[in-house]
Amino acid sequence: MKLFIDTANVEYIREIASYGIICGVTTNPTLIAKEGRDFKEVIKEITQLVDGPISGEVIGLTADAMIEEGREIAKIHPNMVVKIPMTGEGLKAVKTLSSENIKTNVTLVFSVNQALFAALAGATYVSPFVGRLEDTLHEGAEVVSDIRNMFDFYNLNTEIISASIRSPKQLADSARAGAHIATVPYEVLKKSLIHPLTDQGIETFIKDWGKVFGNRSTK
Repeated sequence: MKLFIDTANVEYIREIASYGIICGVTTNPTLIAKEGRDFKEVIKEITQLVDGPISGEVIGLTADAMIEEGREIAKIHPNMVVKIPMTGEGLKAVKTLSSENIKTNVTLVFSVNQALFAALAGATYVSPFVGRLEDTLHEGAEVVSDIRNMFDFYNLNTEIISASIRSPKQLADSARAGAHIATVPYEVLKKSLIHPLTDQGIETFIKDWGKVFGNRSTK
């Protein structure tokens, strides 16, 4: 499973990119607004840090508006992917943009049916929202697994981006469920790096080193 980071904060992206674990970035209007910066300026900086898909979301509600915005987003950089909401108008936009070889990411997906419709319309990616599904007492990873099984059975090329990841467990569950990609907030990625047994192991190694070699640096 590949990892994207879900943020528009360039410093967060710079840090996580330095670990060598991410190959893409997703953004949305909320994340861009939080940074209080020009969208194109932010995207330009991101492309210098991550050489992979970068999702930028439309804000229009009609197919015509989404198509117009999508074309403008695609012009920013060859790695751009247009995020489009899972609606009837959104599917119309996906159909048109995909026919123009513009990559699309259908977002706010909550069911197998929605994922199927997006794939048939030509979506490059679909983004089931695991965290929001679990907020409503549904098994988010189970929906991801069902979508993956359906895509594999019908040999559909659309990739699954497990989104709305709110905990390390949801990230692990998405991997087990067969998501092609998980897009993860900075805070969850940082938490996922940590395990108390790792910390205990490092502490033990340092103590053992000190017993033999004194307090010299282990570096």
